[in-house]
Amino acid sequence: MGNAETFAELVQRQWGDQRPGLRSGDLVMTHHQVASGAAARAALLVDLLPAGAEPHVGVLLHNTPEFPLWLSAAALAGAAVAGINPTRRGPELARDIVHTDCRVLVVSRELLPLLDGLELPGVRVLITGSDAYRALLAPYADAVPGEAVARSVSPSTRMLLTFTSGSTGAPKAAICTQGRLAAAGQSLVTHFGTGRDDVHYICMPLFHGNAVIANWAPAVAGGAAVALRARFSASRFLADVRAHGATYFTYVGRAVQYLLATPERPDDRAHPLRVGFGTEAGAVDVARFAERFGVRLVEGYGSSEGGAAVQRTPGTPPGAIGRAAPGDDLAVLDPETSDERPRAVFDERGRLTNGTAAIGELVNRGPSPFEGYWRNEAAEADRRRGGWYWTGDLFYRDTEGFLYFAGRTDDRLRVDSENLAAAMIENILARWRDAAAVAVYAVPDPVAGDQVMAALALREGAAFDPAAFAAFLDQQPDLGTKMAPAFVRIVPAMPVTATNKVHRVGLRREGFRCADPVWRAAGGVYGRLTDEESERLVAEYRERGRAELLTR
Repeated sequence: MGNAETFAELVQRQWGDQRPGLRSGDLVMTHHQVASGAAARAALLVDLLPAGAEPHVGVLLHNTPEFPLWLSAAALAGAAVAGINPTRRGPELARDIVHTDCRVLVVSRELLPLLDGLELPGVRVLITGSDAYRALLAPYADAVPGEAVARSVSPSTRMLLTFTSGSTGAPKAAICTQGRLAAAGQSLVTHFGTGRDDVHYICMPLFHGNAVIANWAPAVAGGAAVALRARFSASRFLADVRAHGATYFTYVGRAVQYLLATPERPDDRAHPLRVGFGTEAGAVDVARFAERFGVRLVEGYGSSEGGAAVQRTPGTPPGAIGRAAPGDDLAVLDPETSDERPRAVFDERGRLTNGTAAIGELVNRGPSPFEGYWRNEAAEADRRRGGWYWTGDLFYRDTEGFLYFAGRTDDRLRVDSENLAAAMIENILARWRDAAAVAVYAVPDPVAGDQVMAALALREGAAFDPAAFAAFLDQQPDLGTKMAPAFVRIVPAMPVTATNKVHRVGLRREGFRCADPVWRAAGGVYGRLTDEESERLVAEYRERGRAELLTR
């Protein structure tokens, strides 16, 4: 069977396939039942949409079976799904729904209270699991895929409106067409060799691009089954994998660290899981995961926007992500001058010696698959400035062309006139055996620039030993002289967003003035920061006119 040009074609291929296709708890649906359910929802959507309205449906759900059913329904109907983040509240939540022109909103009973008091003019709300919802679907039980369409389906038909990070303003809705999603799914099937005998475990939220583009799409493209977990649970991960026979999963952010923080068991390798694909695990945790669970983690780089991709290839050195994907002309540039950064230089211990010069923003200078943001011309223009695609991510590149992730541009620190990348420091601190999760971020220096602050979540039963931590830092050959944390905050659990990424905005805003215990470095020794010392520090910032930076 040849490659599909639209995602609707991939959904239609499920029709008549009686193998298990969707698992959630005790529920098992065949591929045919999934396609049939999608066809019914597509027909309902077409009838519910007002004349002339954008064919957009908002989905405010956890990872329940209704989510992939509506994704498939949108593909069949030529509509687009806007995944709505259930951690958003009040006017911000309403803004996401209204901004994406959703005239139909699918919500669960559990999340329905989030809509209380919101102004959603012209939005038809469908409550899954309700008698009214079942009654609406009943007349379409015999619908066939492809019969009901809101608009003609082609590779350029919008299918996803995926909200990206809103850390520097309102979230932007990245557009993904049927053609791009179909191509991405089929490409990952080829890359990982997955297929009809595999089970894709989806524990990352489906309102996020990772779960849809890197997990659900290749499952549909390869004819694999999908197993859902409503919300990520480190303690239930292996039990789910065994129960569903999962062979493939994706991860984002700190999920891998949470899995490694669970108590070790003799049967940690007794499972069918073969591979995990994701971002931001770090070289140390990738190695630990393989050692403990016997599972290969493949670090990749991509985004919901699809503007640039880095692929792991044979010979990729430890710590590197890979090289540019075919068709991409990737460069590491100075964001101010657009000049190319020098190649990375390492010493005999593998330590980057020219980080200030080598680290820059990753830019795609070739044709970019970026398809724009919904109703946000300013953000779109910023991404495409100068005719290139600027990723907003920091990288450095070695002499062989391998690319190394160094964090977001927002995560850059400037310490004593030297530019540092948070991700590099995090990878070093992650080696400390007592650390279950690590986050590094900037706090303002009272004179100029930044200071390094680290938040550490400790493994179960561990206590922070400042002397042992200082000794650990001294033993790290690649820890530069400016990289050691000036402040260390011990958190009971790492604060994360709904997509399991560290909530750096909150950490930066609280700085060293927080409820958690904080240690401050002085002469290579860490001492507990008292309330009185904290107030003296704040007074110093105030005297130098930099106090407002403490709440940035």
